[in-house]
Amino acid sequence: MTITADEAASGGGPVKQAPSAFREVSLSRKAKNNAAKIAFIACFALGVIPLVWLLWTVISQGAQAITDPNWWFGDAYGIDTTTQYGAGVAPAIVGSIIQALIAAIISVPIAVLTAIMLVEYPTSKLVKPVSFMVDILAGVPSIVATLFIFTVFVIGLSMGQSAFMVSLALILLMIPIVVRSTEEMLKLVPDELREASYALGISKWKTIVRVVIPTALSGMLSGIFLAIARIMGETAPVLILAGPASSLVKTNPFEGGMNSLPLFIKDMWSASQPASSFYYWGAALTLIIIIAVLNVIAALLAKYLAPKTK
Repeated sequence: MTITADEAASGGGPVKQAPSAFREVSLSRKAKNNAAKIAFIACFALGVIPLVWLLWTVISQGAQAITDPNWWFGDAYGIDTTTQYGAGVAPAIVGSIIQALIAAIISVPIAVLTAIMLVEYPTSKLVKPVSFMVDILAGVPSIVATLFIFTVFVIGLSMGQSAFMVSLALILLMIPIVVRSTEEMLKLVPDELREASYALGISKWKTIVRVVIPTALSGMLSGIFLAIARIMGETAPVLILAGPASSLVKTNPFEGGMNSLPLFIKDMWSASQPASSFYYWGAALTLIIIIAVLNVIAALLAKYLAPKTK
């Protein structure tokens, strides 16, 4: 009897067929997979349909306003709102930018230093309480932060309503966003870079300033711009803390009220004039455009300032 090579390798016994690496998927698993896929698609559609509907409504209602050349440079206050042309939102745009910039100038250094402490000094006794307070602050509604500023500064210290009070409320809303985004970016920096810097005899604070922060800078800036875009649409602070809106382009945030896009939308909504919808839909679309531009800037910063791998 002739023994094949396979039988010889197996000691002369019959060769066993190797089990297949893949088995046929059962019908029940296919049904469950298809059901899950349908559920995911349905949930995606339920989330996208309202968003598309909202964007379509705002764009269709506000496109006429933003295409008017006077819209970006004119003033809608002090005119007859029964007419639709010859007015704009220049004071509201300037006011929104000033309030957001003040909030960013104060909150960004505080938030970045806090994130550095949480990541680079994990053994500090302040890490747990600070992290806990950041989590609490992240869950505080904007109306609560607004009422806190109103009670302590406007009433308690008699500082009065102003754009600066609005910025103080926006600071409370912006700090936790920047802290968490910066913290995540710092955690992504490889420990090998820190260790290489320490091996060269560089101190820890110089390593943080010259190695860690430049490596995470693109993500940090992206988070900052996203936080600015987040606070620019807040309504509660401007309604309670800004005071009466001004029709003039004001640059002094410490005296009197200052207009902003959310406040402008509210005032035009309350006007109850035949053409008032022209103004509040236009202002809503303007705010969406500004926030979209900030998001694009954040994406570009994340792309072009990211550390090069080649």
